[in-house]
Amino acid sequence: MAEDDRARWDARWAEHGAFAAPSSFLLSLDDLLPRTGTALDVAGGAGRNAVWLARRGLAVTVVDVSPVALRRAAETAAAVEVSLNLVEADLDEALLPAGRFDLVVSIDFLSRPLLARFADVLSPGGILVYLQATRRNLERNAHPSARFLLVEGELPPLVRGLDILRYAEDWFEGRHEARLVARKAI
Repeated sequence: MAEDDRARWDARWAEHGAFAAPSSFLLSLDDLLPRTGTALDVAGGAGRNAVWLARRGLAVTVVDVSPVALRRAAETAAAVEVSLNLVEADLDEALLPAGRFDLVVSIDFLSRPLLARFADVLSPGGILVYLQATRRNLERNAHPSARFLLVEGELPPLVRGLDILRYAEDWFEGRHEARLVARKAI
C-alpha cells in the first residue's frame, strides 16, 4: 500500500473513527466462535470486532495499516477494560503476525494472496471468519470500487488448507457479500 493510502486511512479514522458495533455477521456466529484462546483481527481498524472478541475472553491481536485506527482501538478497549495487542502493518506488503490463532477474522479487507495464508496462522481446529463485498454490490452501491471486490464465486477456491463450514453470497443489509466460515483440520 502506498504511503498516500495510509494517510487516507488515517484521515478517515480521524474524522469518522467513532466506535461502531461489531459486524452483524460475526455476531450471528456467537455459538460457533471460541470464548478462550487467541484471535487475529485482520485490518481491524478501530477495533469494533476486536473489542467484542476480547470481551468474550479471547486474547486479540489487531493488525491494521493506520496508527490512528489502532489508537482508537486502544482507547475503546481501555474504556471497557479489555486489552488488545496492536500491530501496525501494511498487509499488502507484510506477513500476518506470527503465531497460532484459534480464530482469524477478516471483515471488508481483500488481499487475494493473504487468503491462502490464513491456514498458516490458524491453530488446528481454528476458525476463519471472512466477509467481503462482491462486484454485484456495485449494482446498488458505488463503494467499494471494483478493485476491492470479489468476483461472484471467487472466494472458496482462494481459501486453501481449510474446510469450509458455511458459505453464502447474497444481499445482506443492503450489500452483496461473500460470507465464509472455515476450519483448519485438527
